[in-house]
Amino acid sequence: MPQTLSPDEAAARIEPTDTLGLPLGTGQPPEFMAALGRRDDWTDLRIYGALMLAWSEAYKHPNVHLLSGFFGPVERALRDQGANISFAPADFRRFAPLLEQQAPRVMATVATPPDEDGWCSLSLHAGGTVPELRRAGADPKRLLVVEVSPRFPRTRGLGDEYRHALHVDEIDVLVESEAEPFALPPEEPEPTHEAIAKHASRFIPDGSTLQTGIGAIPSALAARLAEGDGGDYGVHSEMFTDGLMRLHEAGKVTNRKGIYDGVSVATFAGGAAELYAWLDGNEEVAFLPVELVNSPDVIGRNRRMVTINAAMAVDIQGQVIADTVHGNQYSGIGGHEDFVAGPALDLDDRSLLCMPSTIEIDGKVHSRIVPWFEAGAVITTPRHQVDVIVTEYGAAELQGLTVHQRGEALAAIAHPDFRGELLEAAERTSKGRSPVA
Repeated sequence: MPQTLSPDEAAARIEPTDTLGLPLGTGQPPEFMAALGRRDDWTDLRIYGALMLAWSEAYKHPNVHLLSGFFGPVERALRDQGANISFAPADFRRFAPLLEQQAPRVMATVATPPDEDGWCSLSLHAGGTVPELRRAGADPKRLLVVEVSPRFPRTRGLGDEYRHALHVDEIDVLVESEAEPFALPPEEPEPTHEAIAKHASRFIPDGSTLQTGIGAIPSALAARLAEGDGGDYGVHSEMFTDGLMRLHEAGKVTNRKGIYDGVSVATFAGGAAELYAWLDGNEEVAFLPVELVNSPDVIGRNRRMVTINAAMAVDIQGQVIADTVHGNQYSGIGGHEDFVAGPALDLDDRSLLCMPSTIEIDGKVHSRIVPWFEAGAVITTPRHQVDVIVTEYGAAELQGLTVHQRGEALAAIAHPDFRGELLEAAERTSKGRSPVA
């Protein structure tokens, strides 16, 4: 049986020189991380995590090194303030083997209190940490810390193989708290987002299996589908969001996908408090490991798979930047390339990358569709994977087109002020030449 300790007592079990592994985002233990921040005796603490939502003052300590696989607002702010933070490029499904390679001495997660059989649901996050949580609990030289709060929803996996829970007998230290899951504020769609959603929706026939990310465009698209005449949708998504809940509530989800029928599949969830309440005890959603959910092979086995994700910029070759801005890390790779590659080998499947056609920087409007990327650009998804780019001006279907044809298709959905330079660059690419003047 585990020791039941207060957050500060549990934090005292971490050595001044130590290693700590955490789940992504909504799987992080809030009170335990806050307690770590009340210590100031660190000599070399290395924290492995991603999308840090559980705040800790420890992140700002000069002897604490945060290694993140996905930047969010916290990571960006810490970087800009000069904290000891690094980015580790890896897509989400590689987190499990990378964490096994690092083998942090301490693993920590949040969960629900044990049920009558001693099982603590892992709530909002399956991701890539479950095997390492179990390895830490089984190794007498390592430490497994689990913070349990009744305010986190009790969710399910699938059968004994994917139980999505830890048993109390596996846990070394149990921390009881009343912490609430981090609620993500909804982004209200603007007219541009609504126009993008309208263009994207024509690629989503009845019976499609859907994957969406978070943000105003997926929210607008989910609302459009929920209110529309279509239906018989399935859900196979890295992240379960407010928008996917709306589809369920509208009676549009049947989950006749051909794989994992009868349940919506995700590897983590993030959204409003309403979503967390809806997930509590809900048998319609199954949380599975990320190496399964984000496997391109598994993604492609779903019926009429349609993936909807964001992009920040694209060049006329079809190369996509989705996680950096001017070479500076903004977010992370996540499942971006996996959910582009998964649908690519079946003509009934589609991958949509959505973005407004322009962005305003320092009062000047710039096109997100460019003739070529400048030096220092970091590509998220290569050109040969990309299927459809959607802006408020329409959709460019790139798969199978020459570079010249891609440039023309992308120019047609760019802001009118930038179409001329795109067409000129496209013309230069004829016969495999460079678009650079």
